[in-house]
Amino acid sequence: MMKLGGLFETDRRRRKTLVEGQVVPESSRCVQCGICSFYCPINIDVRRHAWEGVPVIDSHCLTCGECVMRCPRGVLRFERSELFREMP
Repeated sequence: MMKLGGLFETDRRRRKTLVEGQVVPESSRCVQCGICSFYCPINIDVRRHAWEGVPVIDSHCLTCGECVMRCPRGVLRFERSELFREMP
């Protein structure tokens, strides 16, 4: 049985990833099915990013995770961005 504190910690880590993360593709596994772009609520061409192997760095990206969850081949993942890195 999971303790209540552990549940909140898991949720806190998930939210931090969504806020500070970006969608990163593994282009060698992409078959260009377009499911990721179809489910993007703001119509970012995630498929193109996956094909080119470049992270989705779009100021409109909600980091909602729809593209990551819907990809049938697991091509997309969240990775922490250096954009919010603390300066020394």
